[in-house]
Amino acid sequence: MVVFLSLQSFQNPKINRKKIVQRHNVINTEVDILSSLTVGNGTFAYTVDVTGMQSFPEFYRPGVSLGTQSEWGWDSFPNPNNYKFEETLKAYDFNNEGRNALYSIQHKEEGRPKEATEYFRANPHRLQLGNVGLELYLKNGKKAEITDIKNIEQTLDVWTGLITSQFTIDNIPVKVYTASYQQSDRVGVKIESALLAQKRIKVYIRYPYPTGRFLDEGTNYTNEEQHSSNIIAQNNTSAVIKHTLQGSEYNTTLHFTNAQVSKSNAHYFVVEPISSKQNFEISFAFHSTQKRITKGLFTEAKKESEIAWTKFWNSGAAVDFEGSTDSRAKELERRIVLSQYLTRVQCLGNNPPQETGLTFNSWYGKPHTEMHWWHGVHFALWGRPELLEHTLEYYFRTFNKAKQLAQRQGYKGVRWIKMSSNEGDESPSSVAAFLIWQQPHLIYLTELLYRHNQDVKVLHKYKNLIHETAEFMAHFTSYNKEKDLYDLGFGLIPAQEVFPAAQTKNPPYEVAYWDWALRTAQQWKERLGEKRQPKWDEVINKLAPLPVKDGVYLSTETAPDSYSFDKWMTDHPSVLGTLGMVPASSKLDKGIMRNTFDVVWKRWSWPDTWGWDFPMTAMNAARLGLSNKALDALFMDIRTNTYLKNGHNYQDDRLRIYLPGNGGILTAVAMMLEGWDNSDSDSPGFPKDGTWKIKKEGFKKMP
Repeated sequence: MVVFLSLQSFQNPKINRKKIVQRHNVINTEVDILSSLTVGNGTFAYTVDVTGMQSFPEFYRPGVSLGTQSEWGWDSFPNPNNYKFEETLKAYDFNNEGRNALYSIQHKEEGRPKEATEYFRANPHRLQLGNVGLELYLKNGKKAEITDIKNIEQTLDVWTGLITSQFTIDNIPVKVYTASYQQSDRVGVKIESALLAQKRIKVYIRYPYPTGRFLDEGTNYTNEEQHSSNIIAQNNTSAVIKHTLQGSEYNTTLHFTNAQVSKSNAHYFVVEPISSKQNFEISFAFHSTQKRITKGLFTEAKKESEIAWTKFWNSGAAVDFEGSTDSRAKELERRIVLSQYLTRVQCLGNNPPQETGLTFNSWYGKPHTEMHWWHGVHFALWGRPELLEHTLEYYFRTFNKAKQLAQRQGYKGVRWIKMSSNEGDESPSSVAAFLIWQQPHLIYLTELLYRHNQDVKVLHKYKNLIHETAEFMAHFTSYNKEKDLYDLGFGLIPAQEVFPAAQTKNPPYEVAYWDWALRTAQQWKERLGEKRQPKWDEVINKLAPLPVKDGVYLSTETAPDSYSFDKWMTDHPSVLGTLGMVPASSKLDKGIMRNTFDVVWKRWSWPDTWGWDFPMTAMNAARLGLSNKALDALFMDIRTNTYLKNGHNYQDDRLRIYLPGNGGILTAVAMMLEGWDNSDSDSPGFPKDGTWKIKKEGFKKMP
């Protein structure tokens, strides 16, 4: 028997994945509100402080707050004034086509339209399900404060998803083990300490009230009379607490070794161990009131976590930079490992995740579909397309509402809603209503699924979604009789959101993406043995060129002074996405794009960008053959390009975590390692000067 090995097999012997992952375990030795750690299963997450539980949520609130969130936990406030969604609508006819297109915007003037806007932005909102933490008591009987926690040594074992937290109270050791179940929204905890026998450790459960604001960090303990919490069942080893709000209700099921549960006040419950032993186990599950939770403690959580995480790390792709002499290699590897952990913990639901995952609310907890590219592409490029596919269920579920949105504005097909609930309920916004770069994402994401193994079942599953997506795209363009071409705009806000909808036409990233997506949709027709759509071809053949001035691509055709005024050199430099996120097209001149890159690199207001802008810039540089610049982009010394000790991408005091940045790192690195269609060198995004030693396996090329 003769076995043939590829050159890559010799160059990249099998990687010791466990060694790579565990050398980036997170270790905390002091209290740091930005170093909180999270366990979860992809649809449920529980974030802890240095005690291994949520013992000090108010102290951690302005940092990486101690959230308990799920994909299913949503709520709405009452609507006593009977606001109608129609009150948020305003009619526009941007291109003088006689169109009465209705957009849901943020009304500014006082009155019902503004009040309706505020109501439908805040409702529904994702819930912080509850705080579960430790009550720790000093020998004088007082409750311990965060300053009483000493000798901290906390470790997140990234390979298994287990957190071990060690500290002392009055010089007495406490050890806490924390793990998330993988088959239910449940956490298991084991506590070891002599303080247990002294009755100086208890567990508490506290239910906050939703804020109804942009952020919800899970510490709003006001409005006690507007919700209720009650023990509905208990014995010495279990209890069930029911939490009822105005728009939702759910249970918390507790299992423990031996304890008594009591209600301390309206929404505060205490679990007090009644054994004299020096160890105690408890599990807590958040779930619908109809679901019943079988008995299980830390042992079961630990087992599920170890199995699931080992399977995850042994699947898909891996990279090892050990031996590299570039001083950035270790840090890049850390960001890669921890970004995989964070996205696996928080982004595996049947919907695009919110930008702050399952830790705390941003934009009321609602998904932003334009961010789905950043949340999802990396799963496919890292050889885990099944994790991406989970999130695509959202498009089937919200299809009818997206269809209604397109019809409301006089278009064919479906217009994917930029900001919505998991059920596709649109949120009023004077920006989101006009964004369009989310529209081709579904075609891109499903194309990645198909390319993984060219399974015809993928084509049949998504073909209707692809058709309706492309129908809108073709119909959304506006025919320019004078030039005999199809414009993109007026009536759009590009990914660089500083441009007003009424005055913006033909932004290059969107034009290039429109071109690629319509061509790909036609390829799907051909793969299925169907006829090409004549209208799509007409738009493809006559789509406006990428706007150029003085040998540089403009931010939009309608901003010919794009690089003359600082006000246009801010926010996302999405002109670079024209080549990078989008493959090179026949419309693009690489020489002009190189000039554009140089202008953007030198003159952009980088402090006013976002976390995914740096990976986007790196991908553009890589496709231009500028591997050193690609790495420089990933490590640009800008606040929004900060990656915290726990791996989170920090933006500012408002957005202390930002998962599109984590997804962006993984996407850019995969592309820099494996390349793209027609790239002809190994690891084309990395320098070939010997400073990088790379072992890699399992990656997929980017389109």
